[in-house]
Amino acid sequence: MEQLRRDVEAVRQGQDALRQDLDELRKQLQARLPPPPPPLVQPIDAVVSIDDAPLKGARDAQLTMVEFSDYQCPFCKRHADQSLPQIERDYIATGKVRYVFRDFPLESIHPQALQAAEAAHCAGEQGRYWEMHDRLFANQQALAAERLVEHAAALELDAGSFKQCLESGKYVERIRDDIAEGRKLTVTGTPTLLLGTSAGDSMENVRIMRGAHAYALLKQELDKLLAESKP
Repeated sequence: MEQLRRDVEAVRQGQDALRQDLDELRKQLQARLPPPPPPLVQPIDAVVSIDDAPLKGARDAQLTMVEFSDYQCPFCKRHADQSLPQIERDYIATGKVRYVFRDFPLESIHPQALQAAEAAHCAGEQGRYWEMHDRLFANQQALAAERLVEHAAALELDAGSFKQCLESGKYVERIRDDIAEGRKLTVTGTPTLLLGTSAGDSMENVRIMRGAHAYALLKQELDKLLAESKP
């Protein structure tokens, strides 16, 4: 009987030791796990100026959406093709949201993105900024300099004025200012959306969304902001 008692006690001690080993192993595994991904929507402490950036929609709209984007970025194209048209239909055209486009070309991986952004601004001199914006995303594989001239011709722009503008590099500094502003706002990739309450030529109560998202998620956030910012 005494031997049996000792055997039972040994088994119990062995189980306790095994339990301690498992607890320690669990702690070590948890310590090695990567941190959880950040939430899809994060508030940021910033008042964002929209200055003279290209704007679509009513200037007195309740909300402002600022997109930092890159014409050569495939995720930006997905947003432009799939989500933005629905946002334009349901929120921009109805006067609820004003949409602002800011350039954030990722030159290290998208060498044609900067000049494509210049082309959009040069088209803007002739009143066709948004038409060029749409055409560049629709023809993302055709952004070489000679193709930009072809896009201008397709939009019936004055060819000489467009080429002179593009070759002058007059909008490079403005685009680099957008990049610098984006970095201050913690933009690191494209597309990045800032959603907030309109306040004159700026926006407040700003939330940041990184990456291309389905329209349903964007609608959810816009509706939430509209409800929160009602006077």
